[in-house]
Amino acid sequence: MPQTDLPPFFSRTTSGELQIEDTSVGTIVDRFGSPTYAYSRAAIESAYHALDGAFGERAHRICYAVKANSNIGILSVLARLGAGFDIVSYGELARVQAAGGDPAKTVFSGVGKSADEIRGALAAGIGCLNVESEAELRRIAAIASEMNRIAPISLRVNPDVDARTHPYISTGLKDNKFGIAIDDALPLYEWAHAQPSLDVTGIDCHIGSQLTDVSPFRDAAERVMTLAHQLAERGIELEHLDLGGGLGIRYIDETPPSAADWIEAIRSVVDADPLARDLPIWIEPGRFLVGPAGAMLTRVEYLKPGEHKSFAIVDAAMNDLMRPALYGSDMAIVSAGTGTGRRLARDWEIVGPVCETGDFLGHDRALELAEGDLLAVLGAGAYGFSMASNYNTRPRPAEVLVDGDTCHEIRRREPLESLWALERLPPGD
Repeated sequence: MPQTDLPPFFSRTTSGELQIEDTSVGTIVDRFGSPTYAYSRAAIESAYHALDGAFGERAHRICYAVKANSNIGILSVLARLGAGFDIVSYGELARVQAAGGDPAKTVFSGVGKSADEIRGALAAGIGCLNVESEAELRRIAAIASEMNRIAPISLRVNPDVDARTHPYISTGLKDNKFGIAIDDALPLYEWAHAQPSLDVTGIDCHIGSQLTDVSPFRDAAERVMTLAHQLAERGIELEHLDLGGGLGIRYIDETPPSAADWIEAIRSVVDADPLARDLPIWIEPGRFLVGPAGAMLTRVEYLKPGEHKSFAIVDAAMNDLMRPALYGSDMAIVSAGTGTGRRLARDWEIVGPVCETGDFLGHDRALELAEGDLLAVLGAGAYGFSMASNYNTRPRPAEVLVDGDTCHEIRRREPLESLWALERLPPGD
């Protein structure tokens, strides 16, 4: 399988060892162990500035999708840059606050907000609740009334646009669980506008993740603008348009649009319409900001060459990085540092120690390997650690933020005993 070029801020030393910014991965593993997630601060900041700069002087807000990587160290970097946040649970809101983020610059998405989550978000001063069903809209109105508050809301409309991505991360089709069918939104907006406990502030739309073509973004924006005109005809004035996220990144050989291409596609629709050219545009990027910044570092424990398949058994597993097993995702795996064993050139199955045949990180990877080698799974900054688990009673990896030649441990490796710290033995006979 072809390997991708190294992402920005990743390079090789003269000896061929992988480094992130000015720090070799060998140094990271020696200090923090393996497997470990390592992230480039410069890469995160560069991606944010690319999006921010693409808007120029136009009013906008970049709401980072916390689910992509929710470490408070990462959230802190983005908060200092001025980012808002897109959350899907009250727990994520608590993380945003712990990292210094502003609830007033945060949008709360998600199809299943509980009553307690809604109360907590309103008490915190949430910037906007993105409503995904009529039942949720009525619940928010009732709770806000009970709390003697006015809830800022937008309806997340489902425009039935095919994002042409993996079906598990497509969110804008009428068969998906997300949002309100755009054809059903108008009467709900009229009802919400009449409620004293609700403040209709915008329209929200999100069609999927890992998009590598801007045309679905443009199609969705056109359908959102049609609805915006229908609202204006009824005297419902908007304060923002939230056009979601989903811009893809390169894992192996994808050719995703640039930040400028994405924003231009959105603006070509919105700014051409006199109704909306002065409305702030909000976006909800996640993977684009943190995906290329991260790598999961893992060590080769054993080589198991065979006649039909050759296996490189590494110390990271599907519980550490779920994307390949869950989505069948191909992620670039590159040599990061060499061991001292006998080297073998093969097409390797890169597999972990978890007791599942689905425990793999990559198939048919042409690598020359020795036991003890370090490998890096690239593009792992998004939906890597945030989806990790303790399956097989395996502590989750450490997380490290690389800043030039300095490393900051932003999450220490879990102590083994912490995995059952909340469990209790039942009484004996």
